[in-house]
Amino acid sequence: MASDEIRVERADGVTTITMARAAKKNAITTAMYAAMAEAFRDADSDPGVGAVVLSGEGGVFTAGNDLRDFLDNPPRGPDAPVRRFLDAVAFCRKPVVASVPGLAVGVGATILLHCDLVYASPKARFLTPFVGLGLVPEAASTLLLPRLVGHARAARLLMLGEGIDADTALAWGLASAVVPEDELERASRAAASRLAALPREALLETKRLMRPDPDELAAAMQREFDAFAERLDSAEAKAAFAAFLAR
Repeated sequence: MASDEIRVERADGVTTITMARAAKKNAITTAMYAAMAEAFRDADSDPGVGAVVLSGEGGVFTAGNDLRDFLDNPPRGPDAPVRRFLDAVAFCRKPVVASVPGLAVGVGATILLHCDLVYASPKARFLTPFVGLGLVPEAASTLLLPRLVGHARAARLLMLGEGIDADTALAWGLASAVVPEDELERASRAAASRLAALPREALLETKRLMRPDPDELAAAMQREFDAFAERLDSAEAKAAFAAFLAR
């Protein structure tokens, strides 16, 4: 499924996927999820591509789901576009580099757990407000985030919904580097180009060995997806969504 709000470019062995809906802070619609899932699958299967960059334009990574579109098209099954996108990134064999110029909310933060390198500008801010919306986290973040930052810090993010800035993300290991805003795109693409130029099979095998067990990862994502789908029908979530949309 094509989307005018997803831009896909390929150069020098790198596929760059850009969320291009700056007027809406790159809030992700069903069509955008579908387009990104397809772009990731294409890059993963293309022998000429050695790395993928995921970015957002307009000084924002993404504000997360477009809630109106999300409520009109709730993810109910394994073929839901958001599920296909999460699977495509989580199980991508090629290295993935995230370029985070600003706000990264919800799925915009949890998807970074599946990226191999995360470059952030000093303006970046990471926020996971799932519980406040009556929902649960996704993208296997309940498995991966405590492992990365420890249970206490993960609880601050996933349970309290506290946001963190770029320097904190770097200190906690969620970001690989903090780069001046005017150098962010160049630094992210340079890293991806370096990855793409390395011996391909050795690189892919190294990523495979570094990543969680695929079965464990898939099981965590399924548990979260089942709980998320159940929460969508809850009175808590409906009230939270109504309050958010009434703002």
